[in-house]
Amino acid sequence: MPNPENLERVANLLEEIRDNQKRQLERQAEALALQKEQFQLVLKQYEKAATLQDRAESVQARLVGFAEKSRRFVKFAMIAVVALLLYAGWLIVRSGGY
Repeated sequence: MPNPENLERVANLLEEIRDNQKRQLERQAEALALQKEQFQLVLKQYEKAATLQDRAESVQARLVGFAEKSRRFVKFAMIAVVALLLYAGWLIVRSGGY
């Protein structure tokens, strides 16, 4: 027949095991909640980075267009300057000299 002291000791040990398991589950739940929160932060940062990347690509595309227009304008301006210099030289030569 089991001793009442041993039964009480076993009951106390079982309660202690139950309490420890309960604490462990609570800690795991807290850790999981923290991981979930960190994941949400990482996801939000990723979304912000993607938005910034899209904006950067858009700005870069506009700058490429602007550079192309500037290049065309410089070509036209150079042709106009050369034409004006040739015209001025022709006027000087036509008028009889320097």
